[in-house]
Amino acid sequence: MEFARRESPYWSARVAVPSLMLQVLAALAPAALAHVWFFGPGFIFNLLVASLFAVAGEAMMVHLRKRPLEVALTDYSALVTAALLAFALPSLTPWWVTATGALFAVVVAKHLYGGLGFNIFNPAMAGYVVILVAFPMHLNLWIAPRIGDIDYQYLTVLQTLKFTLTGSLPEALGFDAVSRATPLDVMKTGLSNARTVSEIRANPIMGDFGGRGWEWIGNFLAIGGFWLLIKKIIRWHIPAAVGAGLLIPATIMYLVEPGTNPSPGFHMFGGAAILCAFFIATDPVSAATSPKGRLIFGFGVGLLIYCIRTWGSYADGVAFAVIIMNVAVPAIDYVTRPHIVGHPRRGDSS
Repeated sequence: MEFARRESPYWSARVAVPSLMLQVLAALAPAALAHVWFFGPGFIFNLLVASLFAVAGEAMMVHLRKRPLEVALTDYSALVTAALLAFALPSLTPWWVTATGALFAVVVAKHLYGGLGFNIFNPAMAGYVVILVAFPMHLNLWIAPRIGDIDYQYLTVLQTLKFTLTGSLPEALGFDAVSRATPLDVMKTGLSNARTVSEIRANPIMGDFGGRGWEWIGNFLAIGGFWLLIKKIIRWHIPAAVGAGLLIPATIMYLVEPGTNPSPGFHMFGGAAILCAFFIATDPVSAATSPKGRLIFGFGVGLLIYCIRTWGSYADGVAFAVIIMNVAVPAIDYVTRPHIVGHPRRGDSS
């Protein structure tokens, strides 16, 4: 009888990186279609520009590092970064803004730290923070959802493409005519002007929980996220902890003073919280690794999102929350690493 022999390593991953990344992209596809339906074709242009520069940046860095080019370009990780960045950007975003975010995400946040598997920051969120600081005005050009009873001047596909390429609107239109504040911006501005939550929610952009259109995108993101959970691409710890970290303080504050504190449903569906819980914070490289560490990491992300939204200068705060917790990951992993049988526990002097 002959026994098959295998050379080390003897254990192989159940899911290859390209397959994992393709499944993440597939999970994002329904929400991407909903985004285009409600907010126009600008998402498609942003995605194309982000993908082009993310892949180009990946190819350039792999070539400079003298690594196999084909392997790096076929793991699809750059495309996942581009897709997450596209979700974070307004539909009206000039190409150079998107390109800056994509290049920084791949070249600096990913490859200057060693490439896939070594980056300490979530690349997409690092790229978003850079353009948020460098081009703050361009990140305010959100348009109203395509819902019949909202009075709004919509751009055609060609007009949107022209703005993406040139940053210029048609001569008869100004930014005030084609852009609208997001639900989170409307809520934050209204509360700062001493208006109550019920008064602010009378705005036609508001939906049942968050913003009209935004709620549907959140629903499709949640469906995609649960599909990733079922496929065991991600684990439940971080999504559940992000939700708990955001909803627990939101619920407490809402019960104490509902007039000045938005509902937990608004916090969950009003911005990028669902995208963060299932697709951003679950990045296996920049997140904590142990089960207990994932719970701490996710809860910290959710709590920071709530704090930034409530007391900070930014309406959402997802990117800053993720990056801050990325910095804390080494400490979280150190504190929560499992005990090895036969070795003394940390703090045991014997």
